[in-house]
Amino acid sequence: KENLLYKDLEVQSPYNTYKNPGLPPGPIASPGLKSIEAALYPADTDYLYFFAKKDGTHVFSKTFKEHIQLQNKYKSGLLE
Repeated sequence: KENLLYKDLEVQSPYNTYKNPGLPPGPIASPGLKSIEAALYPADTDYLYFFAKKDGTHVFSKTFKEHIQLQNKYKSGLLE
């Protein structure tokens, strides 16, 4: 969710993590088989950082410095 609205704070639910501190009382996601396999058998890579772009793709980086630089480029519109 890109923007938090006041109406989001009004939702009466134990799963409303905007309003209620801590974790909700039950599962918050149900990972698919590919997600579980990726966690058990991760790709052999040097990437340590990533962020998601609005189009759903990801940008990966090896160092924190590179990560911040790429985020700043993306926010400035210099990285597509």
